[in-house]
Amino acid sequence: MAEYLASIFGTEKDKVNCSFYFKIGACRHGDRCSRLHNKPTFSQTILMPNLYRNPQNSAQTADGSHLSNISDVEMQEHYDNFFEEVFTELEEKYGEIEEMNVCDNLGDHLVGNVYVKFRYEEDAEKAVKDLNNRWFNGQPIHAELSPVTDFREACCRQYEMGECTRGGFCNFMHLKPISRELRRELYGRRRRRRSKHRLGPGSVLGPRQQEDLVGHGHTSVAEDLRGHDHVSVAVGVKLVAAVVVAAAPGHDPGLGPGNDPGGFNRQGWSFSYCSFLT
Repeated sequence: MAEYLASIFGTEKDKVNCSFYFKIGACRHGDRCSRLHNKPTFSQTILMPNLYRNPQNSAQTADGSHLSNISDVEMQEHYDNFFEEVFTELEEKYGEIEEMNVCDNLGDHLVGNVYVKFRYEEDAEKAVKDLNNRWFNGQPIHAELSPVTDFREACCRQYEMGECTRGGFCNFMHLKPISRELRRELYGRRRRRRSKHRLGPGSVLGPRQQEDLVGHGHTSVAEDLRGHDHVSVAVGVKLVAAVVVAAAPGHDPGLGPGNDPGGFNRQGWSFSYCSFLT
């Protein structure tokens, strides 16, 4: 019996646990769902619900109709700027990102959802704890660990083939793509960074770099050291760089929730997101 229950966990046959929450990390019924939403205590993936505000969904005229003079090029530029800012901030502050996805759905439980899968669970945990005390685009950030680890199971296959009949209110993820150039820049950065982790003269590896090397077919770090003309390896040397940032004349760096300019700039449809606020 236990084996059977384990085999159907998180599937449509499971009458106790919500399959949508298990696969997608969100359910249209929310807290009113008749099935359990088992929130993970550890995960590589975090969810920031409703973080991305699509101007095509929010920019409306007085009669409620959507503004029509936002070109596709401007929309893609706006989205790429958002994606790059969030990706870069999270990776630099919390740790390496394996993938980041943004939902293009319109349902309340999925609209603007941002999923970030870190390489390490401890980085995801650190991000959740910190992000819940930060602001973005004039709004407080809500972050939580998500059960989603395989986005192939969470995505709408019909949408990927251009055949989804449910449109924006589909309960499976409709992922919004970034430009090819930005994808090469962001994910190529990871490949370049990993190549730098390969040992060079005078390199000192931390536990994670050692783990990476062993995981790529290396028997040990010592094995790599033998392949280089190292006379000795300096351990425990710390290089400290002091960076002083001077504010430009007339510039007020003190942005906060009270004086955050917020949102996008509608003058000439030049979109820009605010930086993360601590």
